[in-house]
Amino acid sequence: MSRSVPGDGSDDPGHMAYARVRAGQVNAVQAALGDHTGRLEWPREQIEHYRTARLRALLSHARERSPFHARRLRGLDPSTATVADLASLPMMTKQDAQDEWDAIVTTGDLDRARAERILAEQQWFSYTPNDEQIFSSGGSSGVRGVYVWDWQFYVSAACLAWRVQAREERMVPMRPSSRLAVLAAGVPPHASTPLFDVPTAPGMETVVIPAGAPFDEILAAVAAAHPTHLVGYASVIGRLARAALSGDLQVRPVRVSTNSEPLLDEDRQAIDEAWSVPIHNLWGSTEIGVQAVGCGQGEGLHVCEDEVVLERVDAGGAPVAADAPAVRTLATGLANRTFPFIRYDLGDQVTLLPGTCPCGSAFVRVADIGGRRDDDFRYGTKTVPASTFRYVLGADPRVSEYQVRQTVDGAEIFAVGDPDVARLTSAVAAALRRQGLSDPQVRIEVVDHLQRHQASGKLQRFIALR
Repeated sequence: MSRSVPGDGSDDPGHMAYARVRAGQVNAVQAALGDHTGRLEWPREQIEHYRTARLRALLSHARERSPFHARRLRGLDPSTATVADLASLPMMTKQDAQDEWDAIVTTGDLDRARAERILAEQQWFSYTPNDEQIFSSGGSSGVRGVYVWDWQFYVSAACLAWRVQAREERMVPMRPSSRLAVLAAGVPPHASTPLFDVPTAPGMETVVIPAGAPFDEILAAVAAAHPTHLVGYASVIGRLARAALSGDLQVRPVRVSTNSEPLLDEDRQAIDEAWSVPIHNLWGSTEIGVQAVGCGQGEGLHVCEDEVVLERVDAGGAPVAADAPAVRTLATGLANRTFPFIRYDLGDQVTLLPGTCPCGSAFVRVADIGGRRDDDFRYGTKTVPASTFRYVLGADPRVSEYQVRQTVDGAEIFAVGDPDVARLTSAVAAALRRQGLSDPQVRIEVVDHLQRHQASGKLQRFIALR
């Protein structure tokens, strides 16, 4: 059972029609979760065999139905292709995905113009007559994205997002009245609400709380919901945890799932201190769906290798060794046959983790995603990583949330909380000098709240000069 967002027009006929179709799709997710939880026990050989078969099926379909991919795959035989063979293909960029939209989509009755009309006309989330959903990204990377998810791709993405948690719920007796609070975009056209508004156990109720609302409203809504489980944007749940530590929020979740933003050390620490519960961090994208999920037991995230191929590559797109640094990460989504992404540049950097996870899974692990490479600020020939600001601002217990805007010679910082502005300004300036800026100018303004993206609800924590 899902509780609607207040004021979302849930009694509107269009909303009701969507809800009826979605109920069937959520049932399809529940039916597929058993298969997906079973995959978590697969040995390496089975993972790799299944992945190869899925890759060949995707490449065959893309070559036959997508003119864009037919050109890219001209020299590759899909029937014998392996993951290693992907290195022979050019990278696919965000700009490619939007400029070549009509040549990428594999269904003849859907094109970019129609997708844009659907986005412009829908009052709520909706399905096309072929049960596809159209989503749009916030464009925080500088390129606005329009994407299509077909029925099976949604089922796959939802199972990847929830299978670890669903397995855990089956192993541990549930509370009589479990409730999942979903802190996501809350409104179209962002995919986070449909993806995360999924119960992981029989009888679980869900309630959607828009993450872009003023924080006092979010706090009141979470308190009223009395959730046993929390899922949502990492920065929002981190701030809720700090509210719990200060006595402003009385909830005791048994499981926390974070997504859509980097899970910073300060947020993870606050969640652990507030509730001492398993944290399932998720790394995903509107393009690929879900790339990796944390098991809640060991370090990092397990790559969803049964549905995603990840390649760590150098600047030219050539794969690098497991223990070598990578410039970028390319992803091939094996489940989306309507809008295939093959060797797609995610804009994230990942590091492989060695050794076996305590949970026993054979799926490869990567370190928690620390942020996009375009979070870094560039001052002439010098690059200042986002972590320079995180290590100072995130360590201040009197700062509950922050946003950093690059200036020509330093940074403008908006902070929520009650920091010692003079001391914090000095600390940030010192950190920038250590990065090579000779005379950094830093200004910190204390604010009541930070402006989140209107459509996605995400917080763009680092805003570089364009």
